[in-house]
Amino acid sequence: MKEKLTNLLKNAYAPYSNYKVAALVVTKDGNVFSGVNVENASYGATICAERSAILSAVSSGYRKGDFKELYVMVESDKLAFPCFLCRQVIVEFFNMDDKLHLMNQNEEKTYLMKDIIVHPFSSEDLK
Repeated sequence: MKEKLTNLLKNAYAPYSNYKVAALVVTKDGNVFSGVNVENASYGATICAERSAILSAVSSGYRKGDFKELYVMVESDKLAFPCFLCRQVIVEFFNMDDKLHLMNQNEEKTYLMKDIIVHPFSSEDLK
C-alpha cells in the first residue's frame, strides 16, 4: 500500500496549505478506493483524502459493513490522525473493529477505529 499511497500523494491538490494527504479504503471483497485532499480558496469547500476515498466507495455502491481498512498517508514528518469531520464519516461506514493505518514515508502505525473514536455519534443516537 505504501507505494500506491506515495504515488497517489502526487494527485493531492493543496496549493494553500501544501499539506498533501492520500487515502485508500479497502473493502471486505478486496476492492480499493482512493482519495486525496482537494483544497479550495473557500476553505469550507475543501475535502479531506479520507472522505474522498470513502465517498468514492459509497458512489460505487458500498455501504456500512462493506469496509475493512483505511490507509492514510501524509507528506509530513509526523503521522496525522483523521480530522473530526472525517471521523464522523468513518463512524457512518466503518465498524469499530476495522483498522486504520497511518503512514508517512518513514513510519506506519495501526489502530482500531474504536481507539480513535471514543464517543461516536451514530444512527443509534437518532432513535
